Amino acid sequence: MQIVEGLFSRMVLQRSRSGRSRARFRGTCQAGGAVEARVRADGRVVPGWNWKRVGHAARGKFAGVINGLTVGGPYDIDLRIVAQGQTLETVTIEDVLVGDVWVLAGQSNMEGIGWLKDRLRPMEQVRAFYMTDEWDVAADPLHTLWCAVDAVHGGNPKASRVQPQRHAGVGPGVAFAQELQKRTGVPQGLLACAHGGTSMSQWDPALKKEGGRSLYGAMCRRVRKNGGAVAGVFWYQGCSDANPQAAPCYTQRMKKLVQAMRRDFADPRLPVVAVQISRVTQRGDGQWWDSIREQQRRLPEQIRNLLVVPAIDLPLDDGIHISGKGQHVLGRRCAEAMLVLREGRKAGQPPIEVRDITVKPNAISKFADIIVRFSNVVGSLKSAGLPTGFHVDSQTAIADHYRVDLDGDKVILRTQLTPEMADGSLYYGRGFNPYCNVTDEAGRSIPAFGPLPMRADRPRAITPFINRLRVSKILPGVDVRKLIFPQGLKLQPRQFDTAFCDRHLELAAAGEALVYYAFEFRCGGPMNLNLLLGYDGPVKVWVDRKPIFCDPKGTNPARPEDAKVPFAARAGNHDVLVALGSHGGAWGVFLRLERTDVSRALLRKNPHGVRMPEVLG
Repeated sequence: MQIVEGLFSRMVLQRSRSGRSRARFRGTCQAGGAVEARVRADGRVVPGWNWKRVGHAARGKFAGVINGLTVGGPYDIDLRIVAQGQTLETVTIEDVLVGDVWVLAGQSNMEGIGWLKDRLRPMEQVRAFYMTDEWDVAADPLHTLWCAVDAVHGGNPKASRVQPQRHAGVGPGVAFAQELQKRTGVPQGLLACAHGGTSMSQWDPALKKEGGRSLYGAMCRRVRKNGGAVAGVFWYQGCSDANPQAAPCYTQRMKKLVQAMRRDFADPRLPVVAVQISRVTQRGDGQWWDSIREQQRRLPEQIRNLLVVPAIDLPLDDGIHISGKGQHVLGRRCAEAMLVLREGRKAGQPPIEVRDITVKPNAISKFADIIVRFSNVVGSLKSAGLPTGFHVDSQTAIADHYRVDLDGDKVILRTQLTPEMADGSLYYGRGFNPYCNVTDEAGRSIPAFGPLPMRADRPRAITPFINRLRVSKILPGVDVRKLIFPQGLKLQPRQFDTAFCDRHLELAAAGEALVYYAFEFRCGGPMNLNLLLGYDGPVKVWVDRKPIFCDPKGTNPARPEDAKVPFAARAGNHDVLVALGSHGGAWGVFLRLERTDVSRALLRKNPHGVRMPEVLG
């Protein structure tokens, strides 16, 4: 008798919902007849398992099921084929446990690149199915790609499982399983399926038919080889999709992947814990890295029975890989999240979530306080040193905060923005390599997020500040009330450094003066708009050569919304011209466009789906 699937020495059998084994096995043989099993624990036959019939053998194959062994072990299982009172073939499977089996999948941070000097001491009740298709006690490195059976991993199946000389190999899987074993007392098994550097397209379930030549096919083969049932999936992937081609597809690909795993592992509520990607020491603005993080943060809204665990605060052992010690923290966090999925809040709190963001004027300074509230906080929020990691993107002249205060489940950002200015976006953990250090008292990080609107309580459809314009030279001052649309202006393109289109040095030197700002925009259809105008001198505005606003009493300081000037715009291109007068004290203007014919309900439901005017400069 040679077993092909479902029953191997040193393995962990997945328990059923009733807490007992239901291990289907099959193999090859020469004889035919009844398949019987004897199960021993501590050298004694388990009651009811003294050569119990469990299957049948015929035409060179046998199959059966070991149904009803209680959680724990270890068990030794003797199988035999019996016909006409004769034992024809036998096989013994030793040291089998019954408990929970988990798929580890994703890319390099799941594969494990943390330093081996930090690996955990193995536990006998925590086992792993290595890439050689052998079970053993779980010890890093779990992902033995160099001797993998499946071709997709590019290893040599004849090579030794002893690791080649290297210093790295710690992932989160061992800590995850050891924490689960400590909390539940149940044996734990890990199916190592991750591969560094892999993308969602490489994990496409459509490649299942390629078997071990594809990542998804190899994962399914390994699950099937161990009986076809698992307790859940632990997933860490996303770095390879942080690019303009793949990032827009990430959420849909994750939905497709989870749906396929639930179908192929025969569990429509299969629990999945995913990790939000951490940091990378790379230059650039990291917008696609932010996109993947934000999509991952919101996956529980899209996929039921899935939780996402932050890793943004964890240390690295190289430019992109979480350290060995950090992986232990991550594994324990993910174990707690998995228990919450399986047992509810009696097992603990789910990962911390963003609850809401509000903007309120500070009672003393009158400037804006940005208040972020979080759910699922254990105790209070805390930090080692000054709380760090937040970024305010308001596009104003003063575009950030000067202090962060932690107050229970709230983070309060103190700013020098007026409440009107604080209408941009907020991030935590923005870009490739932020430093983030806010956790709760259980040591769990708040999630990286953003961009999130700072005024979600009153969503608005507003363009970014317009600071790429055409401007005039400094002209002689006149009463703006008497201005008519000028002819023959020689305007020159100019890009201002901030949201405020500042010409105060030129205007101060000129004394009584006048300057023009102009820009063009295009509407894809009819729109009702406001010109949001900030100014610190007398001002007059024309749209498509028609005057729509004049304030001869404009004075310092300029605020982003000194005036909301309504007008209707047809489909097509339009021109805006702004005249700013000065007696030597004016500095410049703020300019934005706002759509006023979009409902708040639509803005809340799909803020990025609203068609906006396209500013052309």
